[in-house]
Amino acid sequence: MSHSSIQQRYAQSPQIGKLQNAIAESEQSGTKNIQLKGLVGSSLSFVLSSIFESEDRPFLAIFNDKEEAAYYLNDLERLIGEDHVLFYPGSYRRPYQIEETDNANVLLRAEVLNRINSRKKPAVIITYPDALFEKVVTRKELDKNTLKMKLGDTLSLDFLNEILFEYKFKRVDFITEPGEFSVRGGIVDVYSFSNDEPYRIEFFGDEIDSIRTFDVESQLSKEKIKSITIVPNMADKFLVEKRQSFLTYVASKTLVFAKNTDLLYDRLDDFFGKAKEAFTKLSKDIKHAEPEELFMGGNEFREQLSGFTVLSQDAHKDAPNLVEFHSKPQPSFNKKFDLLIENLNGYKDKEYTNFIFCASEQQAKRFHDIFEEVNQQVHYQTIVSPLFQGFIDDDQKLVCYTDHQIFERYHKFHLKNGYAKKQAITLKELNKLEIGDYVTHIDHGIGKFGGLQKIDVEGKKQEAIKLMYGERDILYVSIHSLHKISKFNGKDGAPPKIYKLGSGAWKKIKDKTKSRVKKIAFNLIKVYAKRRLEKGFQYNPDSYLQNELEASFIYEDTPDQSSATEDVKRDMESERPMDRLICGDVGFGKTEVAIRAAFKAVDNGKQVAVLVPTTILAFQHHRTFSERLKDMPVTVDYLNRFRTAKEKKETIQRLGEGKVDIIIGTHQLVN
Repeated sequence: MSHSSIQQRYAQSPQIGKLQNAIAESEQSGTKNIQLKGLVGSSLSFVLSSIFESEDRPFLAIFNDKEEAAYYLNDLERLIGEDHVLFYPGSYRRPYQIEETDNANVLLRAEVLNRINSRKKPAVIITYPDALFEKVVTRKELDKNTLKMKLGDTLSLDFLNEILFEYKFKRVDFITEPGEFSVRGGIVDVYSFSNDEPYRIEFFGDEIDSIRTFDVESQLSKEKIKSITIVPNMADKFLVEKRQSFLTYVASKTLVFAKNTDLLYDRLDDFFGKAKEAFTKLSKDIKHAEPEELFMGGNEFREQLSGFTVLSQDAHKDAPNLVEFHSKPQPSFNKKFDLLIENLNGYKDKEYTNFIFCASEQQAKRFHDIFEEVNQQVHYQTIVSPLFQGFIDDDQKLVCYTDHQIFERYHKFHLKNGYAKKQAITLKELNKLEIGDYVTHIDHGIGKFGGLQKIDVEGKKQEAIKLMYGERDILYVSIHSLHKISKFNGKDGAPPKIYKLGSGAWKKIKDKTKSRVKKIAFNLIKVYAKRRLEKGFQYNPDSYLQNELEASFIYEDTPDQSSATEDVKRDMESERPMDRLICGDVGFGKTEVAIRAAFKAVDNGKQVAVLVPTTILAFQHHRTFSERLKDMPVTVDYLNRFRTAKEKKETIQRLGEGKVDIIIGTHQLVN
């Protein structure tokens, strides 16, 4: 089931029809404020998407803060498509603290300005007061500082080089972030502030022969394109002097939604007051732009907003145009499924349609398994698409609940940020290497890093990595063979021995290592073959309690966490003895996997011992297990040296009597 059927209901509803009429009349009468009343949670998302799709005009939605804006952004991305929704964030700097600018956010802001300036198909722009507080580059300045290029254009490399330097781009060997460019023969790589991915421009003489986007991590081309715009960091005070309000930038026919206009004006005034205070503390020896030139106050914004048709959720009783909806928030069930079932079936009797929005197919399956286990008819449909907040709409006779609210899970928002995912890359690590650092080449062994150098290969200049070996031997490695080298990590920081190239020493070391690995592998195969012949306890498939426990995890499972859980449970349900190691960094959720496995064992009538290395960890795990299993019929206790002899004796006695299901402790458990 998809959410399109719900969107269709809203699009055909009398309330949306009334809202469309109010918008049309506001254009004629000049009364441009329309109040929306009674919209709760994600019912607002369905209404906004219906209005956007029915009105052929741009849409600006202003929410109270970044978090709220991000949640509604995710809703609208799923309802009307990512291509039609843009996020306009603050650039994450305090007034007059330019160095705190975040490149990822500057890139997103530039992308929005570029979209507006290009006059493409209208889009929904999602934003919040912190972002609107900062004035933006004027259209004239943006045009002046935008370089447009297309296939077949004639452009000299020297001119392009000069332009990029003028735009304050930094020339590097390999680009890794916005604001950088590199030149290699007839190829120019440039990372514009208006696109999520960098461009690779290939010249044939002075003519642009091809333009492609590429991945900075793999250096592989992704998509061929015909034209591009290169935009510098428009938040740079050295590039841009004249600025204007974001509202004066957008088209006059833009439909504006403001969650709360009074709060919006107050926040803008608060930010502006802090900017003026910071300005007074600046050095008088350096000329700085006045706050009025860079930032926006509440009064100025209110005046500009009066020229737009504004939909708001303000609680003004005297609103001339009022469109009333009748929705209420999703109730809290405290993870009690009997209450949820009673609620859903009660609404079915009133001829409502029940939907449960799930973050994944796995969550949807858990609901099916839990409801099947209680052996009751439950009237509902699942939609695999996360939703911000559930609601009940009495007008549409709709019940839309979210899995994360039912299970009291933490629901994360996701912001588009392709640049951030490319931060820790091979090229960036390579750029951090210093001359003299030890590097291992898989074919030639350990050498010293000698830097990046340009070498002649059949008459063409190419970048290569210089590695120095014994007796002054030098090896040049192509940038396309980066997968063959890695930074050397030695034992206890001791310097490694460097051999002469071609001496055979590295081959002997590799052969010796391979021989030892084969020996270890042979012994392991013998052990596993012996274990395979043995039979262990075979656990039953997951019960509804197991499903309920896993679904109640307050965070969304990571892909690795899900696969680790499934692997452990598959092992337990097999008749062979389990022998599995779960590896992961601190905070990656290993304990949650252990809790689920422990509960599955208890659910099958077993007692579980959890062995930990330290006394403190025994106490911490006891607290974590107890908190996580507090709603389950499980008893958890622990043993460590801080417990008195009497407490230990009582715990051991209860353990022997079967009154303790999970015991956590240090080596004392095996005494």
